[in-house]
Amino acid sequence: MEYRRLGNSGMYVSEIAYGNWITHGSQMETEAAAKCVRAALDVGITTFDTADVYAGTKAEVVLAKALKGVRRESYELFTKVYFPTGTGKNDRGLSRKHIMESCNASLKRLNTDHIDLYQAHRFDVETPLEETLSAFDDLIRQGKVHYIGFSEWTADQISQALKIQDARGYNRFVSSQPQYSALWRVIEANVVPLSMKEGIGQIVWSPMAQGVLTGKYLPGKKPPAGSRATDKKSGAKFISGWMRDEVLNAVQQLKPIADAHDLSLSQLALAWVLQNENVSSAIMGATKPSQVKENVKASGVKLSADVMKSIDVVLGNLPEKKTDHDATPRPRA
Repeated sequence: MEYRRLGNSGMYVSEIAYGNWITHGSQMETEAAAKCVRAALDVGITTFDTADVYAGTKAEVVLAKALKGVRRESYELFTKVYFPTGTGKNDRGLSRKHIMESCNASLKRLNTDHIDLYQAHRFDVETPLEETLSAFDDLIRQGKVHYIGFSEWTADQISQALKIQDARGYNRFVSSQPQYSALWRVIEANVVPLSMKEGIGQIVWSPMAQGVLTGKYLPGKKPPAGSRATDKKSGAKFISGWMRDEVLNAVQQLKPIADAHDLSLSQLALAWVLQNENVSSAIMGATKPSQVKENVKASGVKLSADVMKSIDVVLGNLPEKKTDHDATPRPRA
């Protein structure tokens, strides 16, 4: 495992992070999740990403149990706030009330006295940005949070926030958590250049395009039983947009490239993401320890410019690059 600084902060993160978006508390029982977390620790993963909303708050609890007994200073714990965690109007969004209450609730569920990185899970169009940033800054000053970041914000939203943080002397954002893969390149046009300039690192989710880039989905054939594409509780709606024969055919054409470099398609997908110098870490999920052990081999892989170009040729115009796919939901609608 290799490690990178998170943006221009002094904290290092593992190039591969372990995320439990649709696994812990949803697909997996506590003991199965613990085995995956132990496997992650064994191969050098130190970065663990979750969110209060995952599995209706159960994911944080399961992750805490899996990490019980592990020296707290030996890993980086990330979580998020924004999406509904209750039925009330104030049980969502980025108001000061919800941020403070959610942070305290996450600390209890995670069984810790601090969160290494606390992230705004989306941009809140209903709350004054200054209110949100003030609350985040207070959490850092209280010692409950070490660093702050955001997920799926536009370049304009990031710029607005940084101006306020600089003007008010608030602690700055150090991270961005966007979707990013060889098939989803929306951040490349605006978010990455701005982040490079401002010292913000990307912690990317879905580097394997919800599993499509693993090659397990074949054109003209039904998805394997038990796979994400067949499980409505496991993100089937997120993967449905990629389940087109033209995409699945192209992924199969990537296999000779992967084979030539002694990589699986999963490892190639992760390695592709890590070639972007603005990426601090790529988040992977797993339901089996064997998946953890396989995927972690992507860390440290260097792909030449020719290999990157050959991947582009295979994928052609399939990758999504338009920047109008990041509309923020209204949290209290």
